[in-house]
Amino acid sequence: METLIILLFSLAIVLLIISFFGKDKVAKLEEDIEQMTLTYMQDIHQLKKKVKILEEEFIIQDDIIPPIKDKSTSNSNDIETIHEILKSQVLSLYSQGLSLEQIARQSSLTKEQTISVIEQQRLRGE
Repeated sequence: METLIILLFSLAIVLLIISFFGKDKVAKLEEDIEQMTLTYMQDIHQLKKKVKILEEEFIIQDDIIPPIKDKSTSNSNDIETIHEILKSQVLSLYSQGLSLEQIARQSSLTKEQTISVIEQQRLRGE
């Protein structure tokens, strides 16, 4: 019985010594996590710098290039600003058979505005 106790006690001492010299897996995991965190922080920092540069370029380009108007919205806005008297004059001249150029010249409108007025009237069906 004494030999068994001595044997178990010596085994415990050997295992205790081995545990001190064994690799600490938790420390290794902590080191890996810390390294990954640093890597991600560096990546995020680089991405923020790139986004800032792109935003600055975008702002500079907005200052250089004037906004482009959509032709369809400008035409509809032009039609709305044309006075009703001019619209009726255009329609009257069109019904008399004058060419679009002549109508535009007499009404002081562009050819596109004249066409828009006529098309708008056709859509209304009057």
